[in-house]
Amino acid sequence: MRLGNPELIVLLLMVLPLFLMVAWPASRIMRRLGFPPLLGVLSIVPLANLALLWIVAFIDWPGRPEKQP
Repeated sequence: MRLGNPELIVLLLMVLPLFLMVAWPASRIMRRLGFPPLLGVLSIVPLANLALLWIVAFIDWPGRPEKQP
């Protein structure tokens, strides 16, 4: 199967906004947490986004007070 110009244009018009709506905020979150912003791109990779979510959920967030025992 060969993609022509109309298919590529439609593909770009569908994928680019989705990429910007998901990966851009995720990369900003990664930057605020002290990770490289390129890790935000993992938010659109199917199994990597789950791993990224678990990592972010269980790390110590900067600026949040530590629990006192």
